[in-house]
Amino acid sequence: MSELDRGPTTPSDGDPSVRLNGRPATASDGRPAAVSDGRPAAVSDGRPATASDGRPAAVPDGRPTAPPDGRPAAVLWDMDGTLLDSEKLWDIPLYEFAEKLGGTLSLETRHAMVGSNVPTTLSLLYSEVGLVPSQDDLDDAAVWIARRTEEVFRTGLPWRPGAREALRAVRDAGVPMALVTSTERALTEVALDTIGRDLFDVTVCGDEVDGHNKPLPEPYLRAARLLGVDAADCVAVEDSPTGVASAVGAGCTVLVVPCDVPVGQGERRVFRESLVGVDLAVLSAL
Repeated sequence: MSELDRGPTTPSDGDPSVRLNGRPATASDGRPAAVSDGRPAAVSDGRPATASDGRPAAVPDGRPTAPPDGRPAAVLWDMDGTLLDSEKLWDIPLYEFAEKLGGTLSLETRHAMVGSNVPTTLSLLYSEVGLVPSQDDLDDAAVWIARRTEEVFRTGLPWRPGAREALRAVRDAGVPMALVTSTERALTEVALDTIGRDLFDVTVCGDEVDGHNKPLPEPYLRAARLLGVDAADCVAVEDSPTGVASAVGAGCTVLVVPCDVPVGQGERRVFRESLVGVDLAVLSAL
């Protein structure tokens, strides 16, 4: 869907506002706690914390540790179209706003918006209706779409097939998990009322990556850094070409479950029709 972001609003990776099980492991000076060899301590459930500079905890040779048993170091989940069947809900504000501008949003242009951020989405939308917006127009449009989308989200968010069970299966297996979405924090918090905040050690939103949104690799690289793992040891779960490009660029192996738009074949991607039956064994086999 059009996962909208309106620019950076949160601190950098090392900031304690970033959630690891809701609470960063910190020492008395506010930095991540460290053990006697200088490496960051693990949080109470054994998952690694990040170092004081925001980089992943490392073994003596400087590389992040990887699980010895073939499991992924972490599973990184996209949200819209992957966990939630929310693309159709995003249709409502986008088509409505095109009509407000006196035009109509074509299906082709709508598909081009899937997985994109606010500048891309609004550029496509204004181009579609034949208008050249001012910066004030763009700012007002972003606010209007975000507010309307929140209204739609609060009416109820449907799950994608098998997503709820897959999340719980991986969570119960004890593998660290992150939510990696281009949707802004405020709307993600609304969605988490449905998905469940307790399922994720870290959430990375579109307005928290300093404009380096999907398809750039930074969202997935950031999630891996915050979890203290190497992205190359992680499995990402995505539905769109934009999201898949981001995860592959970060070095992840990607389980691709297309939703509303097709995703092309390519490196480090395995395709599946749905998340039904997906568990840690399935993800480890990737």
